[in-house]
Amino acid sequence: AAGEAEVRFLLQEARESIEAARSYRRELQQRLRGLHQAREQIKDSATLTRDVLEQHFSDLKGTLKKLLDERLMSLLQEVDVIEQESIKPLDECQKLIEHGVSTADDLLREGESAVDGDVGQQNEKLCNFTKKALHIQLDSLPEVPSLVDVPCLSAQLDDCLLTILKNQIFRHGTVASRPPVQLEEFVEKPGGILVRWCKVDDDFIAQDYRLQYRKSTASHFEDVYVGSETEFIVLHVDPNVDYQFRVCARGDGRQEWSPWSIPQIGRTTLVPHEWTTGLEGYSLSSRRNIALRNDSQSCGVLYSKAPTYFCGQTLTFRQVLFEIETVGQPDRRDSLGVCVEQRNGDDSLQRDKAVCISTNGAVFVNGKEMTNQLPAVTSGSTVTFDMEVVQLGPSSNEGGNFKLRVTISSNNREVVFDWVLDQCCGSLYFGCSFSYPGWKVLVF
Repeated sequence: AAGEAEVRFLLQEARESIEAARSYRRELQQRLRGLHQAREQIKDSATLTRDVLEQHFSDLKGTLKKLLDERLMSLLQEVDVIEQESIKPLDECQKLIEHGVSTADDLLREGESAVDGDVGQQNEKLCNFTKKALHIQLDSLPEVPSLVDVPCLSAQLDDCLLTILKNQIFRHGTVASRPPVQLEEFVEKPGGILVRWCKVDDDFIAQDYRLQYRKSTASHFEDVYVGSETEFIVLHVDPNVDYQFRVCARGDGRQEWSPWSIPQIGRTTLVPHEWTTGLEGYSLSSRRNIALRNDSQSCGVLYSKAPTYFCGQTLTFRQVLFEIETVGQPDRRDSLGVCVEQRNGDDSLQRDKAVCISTNGAVFVNGKEMTNQLPAVTSGSTVTFDMEVVQLGPSSNEGGNFKLRVTISSNNREVVFDWVLDQCCGSLYFGCSFSYPGWKVLVF
């Protein structure tokens, strides 16, 4: 019996060692995959960086050659203009002198003929020659400019341009081993993803961030946010679909963007919040996340399509006015809030099994107004609801008292209270009601 116990003990130890070896092997294989991914990331990013550098400097060389050719052509044209403008008066002077030489030649021949002619005609020829010579004004000579008075073209080329270009080129471009910002966290939202990022380079002072995303099946990223915040909710994404995100930053006082962060995958499994269709007093956007109180006289509570608000989420209502010139009057029955169930026939959420805020800032819990009040809801206001479950004993999930810790925030102020219900509620409806037209509600 003792021998059998020892064998069983040894078998148990062997099995545990085998399982430990399997676990160890799985861990090593996972680390090998991590090393492979790291190696591939280094190789792929190095290849991409080479391509970017070669393309950039090829473009620079082409642009510089084009600019130098344009400058050379401009200077040559300037030489041509100066040459033509300077030679033109010399050509005119030359024509005048050549005409004078021709006239003098003719006059000489005529004078020699008059002097050497017969005596009978000599007096008349001499008289005509003398008159002609006086008329020509043989003492008038054209002005010829001296060499110091005419242009002498030359090119002034500053050799320091090469030094400046050399210094600029040698400082142009950098190679970074890692981006200064990286994606940090993805938080699922109904029909959206909250993306957070952070700096990983303490010496980098960021002025702006730029977030891009794309479906994993798409070929191009698109901008979704540019600003100074380090988080952003990307809305209108399809549930259970992978999206790829990347972020970069722009340094303080700089124009160029930093290298992109390592792309990461984010997704949401939560269906988007939608208003229910068919209520006469409200018009909905194509995505059914925006409700507009129209001119219909019909009133009532507009509920969500389904109980898509779960405890632990943040439900946000954003109020904007449809037209500033036609803002409807606020009414004490106006309300935004969350409820356990849809109930037809009510004209407000200020009832039992509901918590809400009125447009004047009053907070109602199960139809009773609280003493604490928030600022009035106006154009551009944002109202948020946060809830978490507070257990009240072992029977709380079996029909007994059920308590939710509720935080309602509006215009940088908030109220916190406990909402006691008679049943467990894992998901809730949201709703709104407005008595007058002009209110427009976006929920996300």
